[in-house]
Amino acid sequence: MSDDHALHDEGGGGSPILLLHGLMGSAQTWRRQVPWLREHGHVYTFDAAGHGRPEPGELTTEAFVEDLAAHVESIRKPMIVIGHSMGALHAWAFTAAHPDRVRALVLEDMAPDFRGRTARDWAAMIEEWPQPFPTEESAIEYFGPVAGRYFLDAFEKRDGGWYLHGDVATFRDISEEWGGRHFWDQWQAVDVPALLIEGEFTITPAGQMRRMADEHASAQYVRITDAGHLVHDDQPVRYREVVEDFLRGLKPLPHP
Repeated sequence: MSDDHALHDEGGGGSPILLLHGLMGSAQTWRRQVPWLREHGHVYTFDAAGHGRPEPGELTTEAFVEDLAAHVESIRKPMIVIGHSMGALHAWAFTAAHPDRVRALVLEDMAPDFRGRTARDWAAMIEEWPQPFPTEESAIEYFGPVAGRYFLDAFEKRDGGWYLHGDVATFRDISEEWGGRHFWDQWQAVDVPALLIEGEFTITPAGQMRRMADEHASAQYVRITDAGHLVHDDQPVRYREVVEDFLRGLKPLPHP
């Protein structure tokens, strides 16, 4: 994938809606949500650096945010930014750094403070994946139906099957940064309306997403039962309900 094609115009009309995927995801992992989101605005998806295209010079959240900022310069109106996991972190860090660029946030299953956690065992597990996956069925059998569809959307299909679309070391180091610092300061700098969605079987440290909402005057928190980390794919009907309710409740942008 060329770095010139990181931002994808998915169509629709009205307020821009930018979708940011999670670690090891891709713009395509939002494909099941794009059709109904077009009813609420002009939808864009984005491939993060290091995910099928070159990584930034430093694997810091700030570097990823500035890469994002450079690629969305053509979007002139304030955006509704919807992020999952890593994408949620980048969404609120982008908002803190560029407050005039964002109208509202939807943040799914991500918290500000993972200090003390390590990604080394997780990365070692990924390196043991039986790549390439020769068929779609083999990937779904290995990961299960929800995660299997997610990874099939993210993987690169080449001769022999489906391959991981980035370096395991890059994915590991992105996650390792989260284990060494917190992002509360960036969250506290955000003052736009925000919807925080957490799955019942979350990967986030207990209570942090509730605290995020409690400390933000214009934020609301929703916990979705029977959902894992991929809430939008695990419980798509409920996810759509809460996101659409939030979007309908936003104040319209003033006419220029």
